[in-house]
Amino acid sequence: MRANFVGLFAAAAALVSAADKVTFTETIAPIIYQNCATCHRPGEAAPFSLLSYEDVKKRGTLIASVTKARYMPPWHAAHGYGEFNDERRLTDAQIAAIGDWVSQGMPQGDPARMPKLPQFPDGWHLGKPDLIIEMPAAFELPASGPDIYRNFAIPTHLTEDKWVRAVEFRPSARKAVHHVLYAYDATGAVAKLDGADGHPGFGGMSSIGITGGTGNSGSLGGWAVGGTPVFLPDGLAFPLPKNSDIVLQMHFHLTGKPETERSTVGLYFADRAPERKIMALQAPALFGFGSGLDIAANQKTYTIEDSMTLPVDVKGFAVSAHAHYVAKEMKATATLPDGSTKPLLWIQDWDFAWQDRYNYKDPVILPKGTRIDVRLTYDNSAENPRNPSNPPKRVMWGEQSFDEMGSVTVLAVAAQKEDEPVLQQFLAERLREAIASGVQNGTARRFQQQRQAAPAPAKQ
Repeated sequence: MRANFVGLFAAAAALVSAADKVTFTETIAPIIYQNCATCHRPGEAAPFSLLSYEDVKKRGTLIASVTKARYMPPWHAAHGYGEFNDERRLTDAQIAAIGDWVSQGMPQGDPARMPKLPQFPDGWHLGKPDLIIEMPAAFELPASGPDIYRNFAIPTHLTEDKWVRAVEFRPSARKAVHHVLYAYDATGAVAKLDGADGHPGFGGMSSIGITGGTGNSGSLGGWAVGGTPVFLPDGLAFPLPKNSDIVLQMHFHLTGKPETERSTVGLYFADRAPERKIMALQAPALFGFGSGLDIAANQKTYTIEDSMTLPVDVKGFAVSAHAHYVAKEMKATATLPDGSTKPLLWIQDWDFAWQDRYNYKDPVILPKGTRIDVRLTYDNSAENPRNPSNPPKRVMWGEQSFDEMGSVTVLAVAAQKEDEPVLQQFLAERLREAIASGVQNGTARRFQQQRQAAPAPAKQ
């Protein structure tokens, strides 16, 4: 009788053990395929592939560590502070399952229960573009030196007006390209600047990519390291007039070896013109140009704040943030006329290497009189593991990666079409005020001096 009892107990224990056992085929592969494989596959930006059991097992301990720390998958918008589409954030249960799998020796499980590999568009995250264009000539980057800002005009040869729902950017020197701003120019003026110094493109921070340009030109958005391309919500698109050139304003952070950049760009068109014009509600304006940003060495907490009160009813559909290495925290909140608040974005641990655009699940309704408050916090101490200077150095506003800047931008539309001119004028005035402040506090003068002192591109 005792033997039967022992046997039953052993069998029950075995069943419990089997139930608790985590296998790759049934539990881990679905997590990896859904959250990691988009980038961790051949031809993409991630440094290694995670498509097979052998791939994942080889780096199982690392995967458990970076997921537990929530360093991976990269998603820096605080959970619950704003509701976003396509949140790349593992649940606590998924993170625990990965840890259990590693501690159990990373068993494969039944190969017959292996899920199918995800089907990825060949070379493009968003599928085949409606128009693919490429830089006319390659730009050679030196191994070292200060950051390089370079503008390149690429003709589209479009014979009719189009409307852009998405732009997918594919650099050839992935490690050197920090970010790029897209714009269109239908005047031909930008293309005439190309090659003036004997090299493809032309240097500097062109206003067409920063402020949206004037006349028959304007912004098409941008990309930063860590970002993934997404479509604009239905009914929204950027204009692209016929005969436009696409302008890429690229920020290169040199890698220690010579690189060659010849970008390819995919454009995705809408079927019809949108009803509203997309506008950027940015605070501080012009990436903090007028803020007087000046962070002393070893200063652990430095903040800049800005507010704007909306002159018309607005609908926000996406939000993003931008800064450099010593930024630490970014928070944007809307206070409505009735005193209630709406969260817009909170990045609690800013990482220069991961800059993304976050699309709201539903439009954020911001009535006339809503105040948008933005607070940016920086840590220029040795305790900041991302501080590029050891020992820390004084940091001021500037375009180099070791300089600083910062802003939060809500992409939005006026709720009523007749209010668009009022909103445009309001945003233009904020830009003028930022420029005037930058002139008054000396930022403009220092910026110009740095630009004049920048070395010319090496001969190609």
